[in-house]
Amino acid sequence: MKPLDPRLLRLSRTARGFIVAAAGTGVLRTLATIAIAWGIAAAVTLGVDAVRDGSVPDAFTPALALLGAAFVVRAVAAWATDDLAARAAAKVKSELRATVLARAAERGPSWLAERSSAAFATTLGPGLDALDAYFGRYLPQLALTAIATPMLVVAIGLGDLTSGLIVLCALPVIPVFMILIGLATQALQRKQSDALAKLGGAFTEAVEGLATLKVFGRARRQVGRIGTVTDEYRRGTVGVLRLSFVSGFALELAASLSVALVAVSIGIRLVDGSLGLGAAMFVLVLAPEAFAPIRQVGADFHAAQDGVEASTAVLDVLDDTTAPAARPGAVPAADHLALDRLAVRRPDVVIGPLDLRARPGTVVVLAGPSGSGKSSLIAAVRGALPHDGTVTVPGPDGSTVAERTTWTDQRPRLVRGTIAENVALSATPDEPAVRTALGEAGLGLDPRLQVGSGGSGLSGGQAQRVAVARALYRARRTGTQLVLLDEPTSALDADAEAHVVRTLRRLADDGAVVVVASHRPAVVAAADVRVDVRPDGAVAVTRVDGRPGGAVAVTSTDGVRA
Repeated sequence: MKPLDPRLLRLSRTARGFIVAAAGTGVLRTLATIAIAWGIAAAVTLGVDAVRDGSVPDAFTPALALLGAAFVVRAVAAWATDDLAARAAAKVKSELRATVLARAAERGPSWLAERSSAAFATTLGPGLDALDAYFGRYLPQLALTAIATPMLVVAIGLGDLTSGLIVLCALPVIPVFMILIGLATQALQRKQSDALAKLGGAFTEAVEGLATLKVFGRARRQVGRIGTVTDEYRRGTVGVLRLSFVSGFALELAASLSVALVAVSIGIRLVDGSLGLGAAMFVLVLAPEAFAPIRQVGADFHAAQDGVEASTAVLDVLDDTTAPAARPGAVPAADHLALDRLAVRRPDVVIGPLDLRARPGTVVVLAGPSGSGKSSLIAAVRGALPHDGTVTVPGPDGSTVAERTTWTDQRPRLVRGTIAENVALSATPDEPAVRTALGEAGLGLDPRLQVGSGGSGLSGGQAQRVAVARALYRARRTGTQLVLLDEPTSALDADAEAHVVRTLRRLADDGAVVVVASHRPAVVAAADVRVDVRPDGAVAVTRVDGRPGGAVAVTSTDGVRA
């Protein structure tokens, strides 16, 4: 694993600026450390002279003043490094999150569907939060090590060449230990990162399916499942900590033995008079400082491993060479929905091709068993899924496909807030229009009623009708002529379903093309045009006689004019 991924510097201007600033404060701290060593050596030498001569030398006070100033400068430089690290970590996390989300939007829903949403959310959330240790401890120490170690070795060599050579020969021992320990830690840390993603996925799945689990009395089994995954993560964390403590002990031992070699050499030469007291004190103070940065960077590397793994995962996403999803701009005006040889390719089957023409006033129902590909066809029509063939959406000239389309997913995606805010997807909803939409969806709830994240506080049927009301609200306010609904009545009873079906019929009669994916008999019976999607991917289009809808030139895939 690289100590510093160059991709991070390439993608984040803040990271580059922080490395430069950390290098500047590192130079200041190193100069202050050398000044402290010189001040201590001078103060001790002058103090010995004062005891011997019985008078305080004139240089004693300036030496103490220099010593005090050096301590202040080093403290200020350390504080500045910590402050810069905290600011840089917050800004880099924000930059990376924004960049990754923008890249995910470019890649489109199909790219996201190939990845675990829980792992993706865990990486962008608590994973990137681990960058606090990476920027707060590891990178500043890495910059300090790269600057301070050569400067301190040179300073020791100038004070005493023999001690400088001993330090220079002993220093490589610590990087060797760091490399060996790093190789052992890398696989363990990657396994721990995967365990965190697995834990996040298990928890997210349990929360998303909690209502269903409670209905079937299986909620408590998830407690044991999550507990098992959590215990695995706990044991893995303890293993990582154990290895970190052992590595810290090894680095401390190597550094202590190296400093001991310098101290023994200085002591012997002090006794035989070949080394002066001032030079000996200067080298003795600097010797531990020469080993401290490289020793500390090894310890901080382990503390920042989570951040390293998270940043690597994020940078891998940003380096993904998958072609961006097509993002069509304004398209020519059209007065009907036209699907020409529309086909969606999935790993297991090709859905289509489908040829269809439908004017405003038509209700088109995509019928077929679950998993046959109805949702894939709707995603292709609204431009969210790569497909073969062409799609023409009714709407005015100069507008985009998204501006011409109203869409409701088969899962009601509700957020914390009022029902009105969920219907309007706005903090300032038009309450009368919201009440009208709720009434058309057959839901008599107060628009100001608060709901929790995911629609908690509402039943499954109520949440589904809030999603239908959202589609009606947008269609009425924006005048979109294409309304796509994916299983809008799957959680409704017969009466509520009949009410929604009548509303969709009125919506079509008001000038919209309504496309509904459903396997419910009541919805299929309301179709002007029925598209049967079979499990093998084949589709068949049928015009339903006696319907008032305006379907035209509808051709089935087997060549029969419908």
